[in-house]
Amino acid sequence: MAERSTAAVDVADNSGDEPLTAKADQSTSDGVAQMRNRETDGDESPGGGGTEHPGKASPPELHSGHKLARRYRLEECLTRLDGFSSWRAVDEKLRRAVGVHVLPSDHPRARSVLAAARSSALLGDPRFVQVLDAVEENDLVYVVHEWLPDATELTTLLASGPLEAHDAYQMVTHVSQAMAAAHREGLSHLRLNPGTVLRTSSGQWRIRGLAVNAALRGISSDTPQRTDTEALGALLYAALTQRWPYDEDAFGLSGLPKGVGLIAPDQVRAGVHRGLSELSMRALANNGATASRHETPCTTPEELAKAVGEMPRIRPPEPAFTAPPEYQRTTYQQGTYGRPSGHPGMTQPVATPPAPLQSRTGKALKWVVSALLIAALGLGSWQLAEALMDQGDKSNNTHPTQTSDGNDKNSGKPKPATQIKIQGAQEYVASGDPQAPGDVAKTYDGDRSTFWRTKRYNEGPKLAPYKPGVGIVYDLGSAKEVSTASIGLRYGGDHTTVHLYATDSLSPSTGVDGMTEIGTATTSGTSLTVKAAKSVKTQYVLLWITDVPNAPSDGYSGAGYKQAITDVMFTS
Repeated sequence: MAERSTAAVDVADNSGDEPLTAKADQSTSDGVAQMRNRETDGDESPGGGGTEHPGKASPPELHSGHKLARRYRLEECLTRLDGFSSWRAVDEKLRRAVGVHVLPSDHPRARSVLAAARSSALLGDPRFVQVLDAVEENDLVYVVHEWLPDATELTTLLASGPLEAHDAYQMVTHVSQAMAAAHREGLSHLRLNPGTVLRTSSGQWRIRGLAVNAALRGISSDTPQRTDTEALGALLYAALTQRWPYDEDAFGLSGLPKGVGLIAPDQVRAGVHRGLSELSMRALANNGATASRHETPCTTPEELAKAVGEMPRIRPPEPAFTAPPEYQRTTYQQGTYGRPSGHPGMTQPVATPPAPLQSRTGKALKWVVSALLIAALGLGSWQLAEALMDQGDKSNNTHPTQTSDGNDKNSGKPKPATQIKIQGAQEYVASGDPQAPGDVAKTYDGDRSTFWRTKRYNEGPKLAPYKPGVGIVYDLGSAKEVSTASIGLRYGGDHTTVHLYATDSLSPSTGVDGMTEIGTATTSGTSLTVKAAKSVKTQYVLLWITDVPNAPSDGYSGAGYKQAITDVMFTS
């Protein structure tokens, strides 16, 4: 039997899994309970130490900038607890971001972690985040895996509401099929949750931590297929309802009311797809739930994938379509062109043309009408030509007139805003450690997908007393009058506050109190405009953040109070 830890262990992932605590089960037949019994761990700030456990190996003394195998440069510690640490790193050989788990080679779980990583790497299924390397050297064991900066956790997707029926259907289809393939090769996950399921920018669903996450924490189960199937049911339940299907809050989701028990998703939220609701209950029936309409429970990922395949396919919602304006149709009296088509068997109305003029008077009248029409057309053409010639004369007139004089009423219109080109930037550190000094240029590179981000804090929105604030000083090239600043933000929520200050250099000689404030603004959205309260000319502008929202975990950091800046533009 695989080793099982009886102490509480943190379940935070190296690439942003929500920091939670899983109580290890007391019997190997109770692996399902590990999905349910979770509590928030309050000591999970990046680089912070986790709970020490007597008898466990101490975490290795690693730091940002440390290299493993002269290749993997550690950038940011995301988890450090229970004798191992997880990092965001850079593979300098291939110039790409990677994730790294590191633990001492004498750690009691080092052998099982290596075995799990190598087994996962052999699977080679692209639906899983791939293990790239698993090495033991210099008294360390480290596992290197893919880093997906364009992927979003299901936790983050659910922060704004439940998924559409088609999206939930796609998620459970791909994830159940992937887990069925893994179990056919003898691999299980045991820690499937909204933090380990990702959707890429191209719409693909990926699973991270296969076998490795459980091995790092000493989690095992005598019924791994049942454990993973119930986890799949919980994922689908959360996707449909934005609620966790137990009475504990977890992964940024509210649990069900205590004492109610496990009720079907379509009883929790109106409008839930009936077939998907029943499917989630069939997967969760392993924990005593009653499947709707007495359908057979799904006890393995293979059975769940088959049940999904037997459902009628759920199509994506129709795109919004705006009908073009209707134009008057011309109907011809001869032939059928332009006539509305009727239903079979219906008699079509026949348009009766007017009687032709047959007499001499009628012929004369036709000639008079034709002559009048020709005269009218000629007169209209002449007037049009004259108007065009007059317009040409006006455009070629170089003599100023009353309407083109610089002192006329048109000169009073406000001048259009002019964008100020940012020449450089530098992070401003008032106290403590910097946030991400190497990423400041990403705030004005014109790429919405790149950003500079703050650290993650346990309390907020106000950063104090952890820090008085965090920010970046921008060099505008020369002294310019700044009227507005538009700022793109990665996280919404309650709330973000930004101040603009005029300062004397990229490395200001005074603190914020000695600078001239340009303006301030607060938002709960993902964009912010700061307007100058008074006219100020300056070459250097400090963008100073004092409040950040509570954001869910993502591919960069766990849940907590944090913010990231994507685009900054100053105008005069």
